[in-house]
Amino acid sequence: MSDLFDYDAELRRHNELFRAAARVGSGDQVLDIGCGTGQSTREAARAAVTGSALGVDLSAPMLERARRLSDDQGLANITYLRADAQVHRFPPTSFDLCISRFGTMFFADPVAAFTNIGRALRPGARLVLLVWQERDRNEWSTAIRQSLTAAPATPRGPDPFSLADPTVTEGILTAAGFAEVGFTDVHEPVRYGPDSATAFDAVLRLREFKDLLADLDAAAAEQARTRLRTTLDAHHTDGGVYFDSRAWIVTARRPH
Repeated sequence: MSDLFDYDAELRRHNELFRAAARVGSGDQVLDIGCGTGQSTREAARAAVTGSALGVDLSAPMLERARRLSDDQGLANITYLRADAQVHRFPPTSFDLCISRFGTMFFADPVAAFTNIGRALRPGARLVLLVWQERDRNEWSTAIRQSLTAAPATPRGPDPFSLADPTVTEGILTAAGFAEVGFTDVHEPVRYGPDSATAFDAVLRLREFKDLLADLDAAAAEQARTRLRTTLDAHHTDGGVYFDSRAWIVTARRPH
């Protein structure tokens, strides 16, 4: 079994809406930030039949899988790059569209990061992001976290909810040189597997929850795992283990 969390299965319903919002054109040059194992990059490449898609991520194992899947599917107009999109020197004014499916919430300096990304986009190019709304609107985070610990939600390191506030996010993008910033509500469940046993293994691959267990002593950790199994059992349906979630599709444009 792979150690990589299967984001594609988790986010299947989100991805359909994201792909529709991206509206990749047949000749587009597409930049995909935080591409992971490359599902969104491959979909962009298939749509950009006379264009191309570049997927960027920091994870070497995810990019290795992305390249293998792209090769298996015979996609010749696709490239993957291991790089930090916050500082990487992309070729200037080279892309018609930048997409990111939950890959832009972790920038240390978001204004600087989006400014850097903006330099790679042509005048009039579009930006289409999928980001989480507030933690308390995402049951996958609150319910699982509560099953593992009574501690308040003070995640260490990157915050998956850093772009949840539309006012803050619009301010970041505007400061980075983007215009026409818009937000569309996405209310779809996330799926953690066909059954609670699979979901249990999947959840514990996510860093946020892995870190919570690591903070507990052996007895407390075992109790937390038992509570987690109970929570997952309670969310099991005929179609799999689902938790409610809310996200934003954020759109913006580089001025002409």
